[in-house]
Order: sequence, then structure tokens, then C-alpha cells
Amino acid sequence: HIEQGPILENTETQIGVVTGVQGIKWYDLTITGSEAHAGPTPMPLRKDALVAASVLLPKIYAIAHDNPPHGRATIGEFRALPGSRNTIPGTIEMTIDIRHPDPAVLDQMHEALEAAVADAARETGLHFALEPVWTSPPVAFAEKCVDAVRRAARGMDYSSMDIVSGAGHDAVYISRLSPTGMIFIPCEGGISHNEAEETAPGDVERGANVLLHAMVELAGIVDS
Repeated sequence: HIEQGPILENTETQIGVVTGVQGIKWYDLTITGSEAHAGPTPMPLRKDALVAASVLLPKIYAIAHDNPPHGRATIGEFRALPGSRNTIPGTIEMTIDIRHPDPAVLDQMHEALEAAVADAARETGLHFALEPVWTSPPVAFAEKCVDAVRRAARGMDYSSMDIVSGAGHDAVYISRLSPTGMIFIPCEGGISHNEAEETAPGDVERGANVLLHAMVELAGIVDS
């Protein structure tokens, strides 16, 4: 699989030995203030939901920065309502995505997010409603599969590094049924799910070679 991120490319590493997949928690957040006309309403008397959001956003990103190197926090959707240029936003709707491969740390990040929302509500005096909508627990891949990939890369004299997948994969669900591993190869700029996605043919070949040798080892096939 392509890495879907920039780490292998930036470190000039040919093969990523995937040890597991980050856990993911998704949330919907609604901030409720009051709509009002942009002209007649003095700044001190406003209940601007967008201003309240600006108080919370740094707190959310700080949760990821406080849990390096794997902590992630993303606001992927953000809507200011009613969406009129001369109306103070009375409602903000946004999504929050937090990730970490350690289940204990992911739980701590969840608690930190709840505390950040509560703090922002107290600081702004507006109503914040945080709703968890989906969780994908962290996954650790089978050691025998991970080791086979690691040995195959070493045997082909390819540079390699252990890496945690930041994106979800079908392998997460397969791992519930059978021992599972993954192989990452670099992709240009870490771009995926986009028509600009690009991977060099040589990287594809190296990934296929590692897959072949790992499968041969796990199948117990010995050259005659």
C-alpha cells in the first residue's frame, strides 16, 4: 500500500514496515450563540459562535501537539450559520478527528478534548455540545507478519523503518480474523485519494518484492 503520508519520502526510506494502525475517534461539535445584525450590534454585546470557536480551536490542536509523535487532531468540516456576510454567526458546526496508536493515550486525548470543550464554554459563556460519533480502536499487527516484512526488506537490501499507519485500512478488519501485516511504499507528497496521487514504478517493484519474500517465508517454502 502507499503510505498515504510523507514520512517515507521525507526520510528517503524505501519500505515501511507497518506495525499497526492508529486508533481514531470522531466527534460532531455544535456551538450555539445568537444571530444578530453585523452593523447595529456592539462587539461587547455579541454572542458570536465563531469567536467562541476561535477560543476552542487552539486547545484542540494542542492536544495533538502534547502527544508526539503520533498524536493527531483535525477539524475537517466547519460551518458558520446562517452563512450571511452581514449576520453574526449564531451557530458553528464542526467535526473533530483525533488519533493515536496507544489506546491509553487515545483515551487521555478524549478526556483532554472534553475538558477543552468545557473550558471554552466557561470562558465564552456559550453552549458547546460535543457528540462522539465513531471510534476505531488502535490495532497492533501480528508480530510474525511484521517480522516477515522486516526480514524481507533486509534480505533485499532495501532501506526500511517501522511505521504506524495513520489512516484506516481493510487490514484493520482482516486482523480480527487472521494474522495480518502491511507493507508501505512512498508516495509523492503523501497525497492519496486524489488524481495527483503518484508512486514511482521502482517503489512499486520493491514493495511487491518484499510482499513476495514475506509470503514465501510465512508459507514455509524453502528454495531447493
